[in-house]
Amino acid sequence: MNKEKKSIKRREFLKGSLVATGALAIFGTGAFVLDKESAANVPRENHLRPPGAIDEDNFLYGCIKCGLCVQICPVQAIKLSGAKEGLAFGTPYIEPRQQPCDFSCDALQCIETCPTAVLNFVPFKEAGLKAVEEAAAQPGVDMSQVNPFEIQKVAMKQEVRMGKASVNKSTCLAHREQGFKGISRGSEFKGIYRSPDDANASASPLNEREFDREICNLCITECPIGEKAIYQKLSRSGKLVPHVLDGCTGCGVCQMVCPTENASIVVEPY
Repeated sequence: MNKEKKSIKRREFLKGSLVATGALAIFGTGAFVLDKESAANVPRENHLRPPGAIDEDNFLYGCIKCGLCVQICPVQAIKLSGAKEGLAFGTPYIEPRQQPCDFSCDALQCIETCPTAVLNFVPFKEAGLKAVEEAAAQPGVDMSQVNPFEIQKVAMKQEVRMGKASVNKSTCLAHREQGFKGISRGSEFKGIYRSPDDANASASPLNEREFDREICNLCITECPIGEKAIYQKLSRSGKLVPHVLDGCTGCGVCQMVCPTENASIVVEPY
């Protein structure tokens, strides 16, 4: 990592820490009184919460705005809400068009580090253990030759439900039977992710990848979950178009990589 990138990461880390500290200070002085009724009445601007977030009312009530999830995220996908968000000030959210959760941490670190369990790790732990048990029960499988963590991390990712992507058919290049060639989002775009066909263990800049597709399908090929979340479907009109399934985690990678000026596939938070 060069000095410029280290400097940027350090500034982002300090920024996140300062916002978290400020939020704690304000809440600590009693400027806001957190209760479930008032939290439920604060309007949200379609916040996409990090993986494992409990229902919004209880999330606002229980989140202590510590910022640990911000600091541990390797792609810096998690931000903290500003003061205009009222009771949500200081709570974590993801802006997928700018930087999605790409699961490149492989361990849902934001959930594991949450001290209050408003990012609830229990269902992911259960999904991981169940996947290992099912693998061990398969005929002819020698578990001594299998890395349980590899099984667990796949199952845990697939268990995430931040939201679900929806396609704008009027602007989607595939629905318009158009291809895409070049750098999605342009050379100046700063978002990073780990592409499914990338052998590197860590995320890399989107602007370092060039695509050449006869019919655009970036939302499909770059999805970290794969065909359980989205696949290319033959429509009734004979077009090859993206089709989102219930296995979509709402990670937002598709929304970031979409090359149209305004994303033609957008995650709607649960």
